[in-house]
Amino acid sequence: MKHKILIIDDEEMILEMLKKCLEAEDFLVYTANSAKKALEQLSIAPDIILLDINMPEINGFELCQAIRDHITCPILFLTARVTEQDAINGFSVGGDDYITKPFHMDELLARISAHIRREKRKNTTANIKFDNELMIDYNGRMVFFQDHPLDFSNKEFEIIRLLSQNAGMVFDRETIYEKLWGYDGNGDSIVIKEHIRKIRNKLTNYTNKNYIETVWGVGYKWIK
Repeated sequence: MKHKILIIDDEEMILEMLKKCLEAEDFLVYTANSAKKALEQLSIAPDIILLDINMPEINGFELCQAIRDHITCPILFLTARVTEQDAINGFSVGGDDYITKPFHMDELLARISAHIRREKRKNTTANIKFDNELMIDYNGRMVFFQDHPLDFSNKEFEIIRLLSQNAGMVFDRETIYEKLWGYDGNGDSIVIKEHIRKIRNKLTNYTNKNYIETVWGVGYKWIK
């Protein structure tokens, strides 16, 4: 099955060059020269996204953050330069990698292949977690107790994912907030406490087990 790549760049010459080269490597290539077109293209469910940072109207960081609300595939930034702050900003909004312009196609192909292999490994292992009678389907973004589906909001599920995939590890509220909203999130980490309360209430409607433990003065952890 061919892998789908979405290229987002406002320079038509770069779009055409990358499209031609990647199609020659047997990828299905889709392009967008604006943020609006990029968001419309998300329905193709790309396997990987190449995203230029210096987009007009809305920059690549802002677009990446918007895309992350809808899709989980790897996002590689295309940029003419990478400063330490660029890297921090990019990773905090959900980017996975950088490649600087000008670049060799061999290097880009190697990066793309590495991320696709990593996604395959991730999707064939640890997709589902069983904890007694609780089942977490990470790909389907669903939680079941004794085959009964439990209803969690997007942010609640992301907290469950983070804690359950790192069972036994303690996360403070600030770290959880940054991982879910990014460094530039507009809000307060106190919302994490409310989300944890709601998660616990929903779980205790079906089970007597406490899955999330409060480590007083430190944070929260998923009980092994």
